[in-house]
Amino acid sequence: MLFDTHVHLLDERFDEDREAVLAELAGSGVGNVVEASSGLADSIRAAALAQEHAAVYAAVGIHPHSADEWSMAVREALHTLLQEKKVVAVGEIGLDYHYDFSPREKQKEVFEQQVELALETDMPIVVHSREATADTMEILRRHPNVRGELHCFSGSAETAAELVKMGFYIAFGGALTFKNARKTLEAAQAVPLDRLLIETDCPYMTPVPFRGKRNEPAYVKYVAEKLAEVKGVPVQEIVRMTEENAKRFFRII
Repeated sequence: MLFDTHVHLLDERFDEDREAVLAELAGSGVGNVVEASSGLADSIRAAALAQEHAAVYAAVGIHPHSADEWSMAVREALHTLLQEKKVVAVGEIGLDYHYDFSPREKQKEVFEQQVELALETDMPIVVHSREATADTMEILRRHPNVRGELHCFSGSAETAAELVKMGFYIAFGGALTFKNARKTLEAAQAVPLDRLLIETDCPYMTPVPFRGKRNEPAYVKYVAEKLAEVKGVPVQEIVRMTEENAKRFFRII
């Protein structure tokens, strides 16, 4: 079944029908989702959502937008959450130089602290990198033993290839279906099948043909279809491989 590796079902845009969306996952061909967090309160809610729903897993962490939230108390709280059975990653963490909602030096400090937390707890990281490739790569190169994935990848084919050599997985979302997706399509071509992940990042980044509407886990199939076209393989092969990859990456049996 489809494995949507990055969702934000706790977003307020799902407040009126969250349970209905979750109930419809299997009927849409989606076997599992990972709820990604942006701050400590969000992380606590994500871990609880995962406990309540068999199909849901959680990633916990501090998003670069919320870097000013970081403290040793937050670190300890995340460490505790990472012991929970259905918490499978530290994320989403990283750098965002598009909005710069937090100072860049603070973003880098908090990103690196969370990479170290992931190494300490033997967890993979889910990385957000927007207009910050050079600094993201510099930090990742300093920690060659960390396991990770680049979520909603928007970098070059060359960067994707380097990340794969470093052992990383690359996740593609709705942007792959956009008309101006040439760079993203080239990156997808550069990633071997055994390192590909798919995601929606819902409610954001809605794929064609639903641009302008709220994104949902069910729409991850359109990402799989586009990847199949790019890689020249049947859609079912993409579904099978990306599900296997996700379960291997998140260590889900």
